[in-house]
Amino acid sequence: MTYLAKPKLHHPSLPRNALGFTRRDYEGPVSTLCAGCGHDSISAAIIQAFFELAIPPHRVAKLSGIGCSSKTPTYFLGQSHGFNSVHGRMPSVLTGANLANRDLIYLGISGDGDSASIGLGQFAHIMRRGVNMTYIVENNGVYGLTKGQFSATADKGSKSKAGYSNEDEPIDLVMLAVTLGATFVARGFSGDKGQLVPLIKAAVQHKGAAIVDVVSPCVAFNNHPGSTKSYDYVRAHNDTVNFLDYMPEREPIVARSEPGGVQTVVLHDGGAIRVRRVDESYDPTDKVSAMAYLEARREAGEVVTGLLFVNECDADLHDAQNTVGVPLNALSDAELVPGSAALAKVNASLR
Repeated sequence: MTYLAKPKLHHPSLPRNALGFTRRDYEGPVSTLCAGCGHDSISAAIIQAFFELAIPPHRVAKLSGIGCSSKTPTYFLGQSHGFNSVHGRMPSVLTGANLANRDLIYLGISGDGDSASIGLGQFAHIMRRGVNMTYIVENNGVYGLTKGQFSATADKGSKSKAGYSNEDEPIDLVMLAVTLGATFVARGFSGDKGQLVPLIKAAVQHKGAAIVDVVSPCVAFNNHPGSTKSYDYVRAHNDTVNFLDYMPEREPIVARSEPGGVQTVVLHDGGAIRVRRVDESYDPTDKVSAMAYLEARREAGEVVTGLLFVNECDADLHDAQNTVGVPLNALSDAELVPGSAALAKVNASLR
């Protein structure tokens, strides 16, 4: 595969973040995806989010599986660590990397086929274990690389480009993530960058399993009348329950005079999410009511976007396993090998 590299020269007047980096420092090569693909909009949102958060690219590890979505890490954060795993196995590779080096910021990029079909079991376990990572699903409801067959997230009754109707019940990764114990659950739309960038920023700063399911229309196979994941359908049926602002600890929290209620959720790092609720009855911290609302809107044929559920806990897999504060890959042999006396003591306790 060939990539078209972007010029290294930067215009001197490009805006810079707190690290002195420009947005270009968070980009990658030119995308080879179809023109107009929603996935490219997600890449642009990720670039903008990390630029605004002023995160050094070398502190990020981006991992993916197989599919159009899993190609996209090539096109953003070109100076970050990256690993492209096999189909559906990104979560286990990411879990191992996270256990070895807890100091990196982990970004898992997947698709509806990679996560809801062959990788469904792995998706379930990374959510319930609370691995500290941001899991972005680029969800278009089709297998784009194999010419547009329905994926497991395609809505029942939706039609393919060839005119066939899907008769299977869909897997709702958002509802599944809430059930399994994810502590940050959101859904966005690739056509709404203003909503998507704050969701990604908040997810990245959240400690624990954070998922952002992004409806991302496939312009080649699933952007036609009859598709429930087309640009026109999502725009016409989008039920936005709230808008999100993320404020780092160093910035003051100031409530705006926006319509609807305002709720502030403080994250483990001292930063805060300010949730501006369009539907004042929707509480993203109430797990049971969130699930009931999602199911009711799904039955009505609507696509709910926004911050859907958040738990203010500050625990992750390392806390559950009581690992040391130092990354495991930085420990010496003496620290990793306790010796025969310690082994004998463990064996004796199991007799």
